[in-house]
Amino acid sequence: MTTKVLITDYVWPSTDPEREVLEAAGIELVIAPDTSEATLADLAKDVDAIMFCFAQVTGKVLEAATNCKIAARYGIGVDNVDIAKATELGIVVTNVPDYCMDEVTDHALGMILALNRRLVPHTNTVVKGGWNDVALDQPMHRTRGATLGIVGYGRIGRSLAAKAVGFGMNILAYDPMIEEGSEVDGAKAVSLDDVLANSDFVSLHVPLIPATQNMISAPELAKMKPGSIIVNCARGGLIDEDALADSLASGHTAGAGLDVVEPTPPDPSSPLLQQENVIITPHTAFFSQASTLELERRTAQEVVRVLNGEKPENLINPDVLGSARSGI
Repeated sequence: MTTKVLITDYVWPSTDPEREVLEAAGIELVIAPDTSEATLADLAKDVDAIMFCFAQVTGKVLEAATNCKIAARYGIGVDNVDIAKATELGIVVTNVPDYCMDEVTDHALGMILALNRRLVPHTNTVVKGGWNDVALDQPMHRTRGATLGIVGYGRIGRSLAAKAVGFGMNILAYDPMIEEGSEVDGAKAVSLDDVLANSDFVSLHVPLIPATQNMISAPELAKMKPGSIIVNCARGGLIDEDALADSLASGHTAGAGLDVVEPTPPDPSSPLLQQENVIITPHTAFFSQASTLELERRTAQEVVRVLNGEKPENLINPDVLGSARSGI
């Protein structure tokens, strides 16, 4: 019987890199024509694995996948798969947590620098013929000696800190897993309130879970320093975007860089799109040719490992061990 993997969706030019890995292991690819729950549930009925990017892998899809042994995420976050249902069914869930650290941290730092130097609004003014119309009356920090606050101090947060130190920035970090007052990889660990109150720039690098939904809303924005900048290259839903738009309009927040918004795509009438010093990119912080090639291959390799009865490199639901359909 043919071993099959369902690829729910992808955003790169082709599936050739993963196809090479999977077909070498005797695994056939089934690529979904759309990401509706009904389509995915129907296609999942006779596959041994699911590989997914941005598609929602719901409990209904997983229940339909009666032969499935692994649901492998192309990427880091796993908020678009029903992990509890997967564990109940004995399905291994994996991700690739470190494939794009350089890309995401370059993106976040690039946003911070561009927003601080007001590159976009100044360019727009010049393009409109206003070379002499730029008023230098907006907040602009000297990066050497400025403070970068990092919310979520895991792999990506620490990678960003290492780069920011090269610009002479001081680093504050908030992470519930790190004891306040400790020094960790160049950062002083403090409370979230301390990060917000003492940082010139704030960058978010946390997963989207119930505890982090709208973790930055009106009260948190008010605690931030006047003229500060906030960047989110993690997940849409971490910031209350209406509150952010209000804070930008009032001038309290000087700039915002968002690689993720909620919902996607954003409503064309969103007040965020009307703000001057805002940069919004369409969830592309992860991308480079090198990172995407690595992601495709490593996701496929996790599928091959689990289908061969081996433990994956990056297991999201360890409670599945011992009850996994794969026998791991």
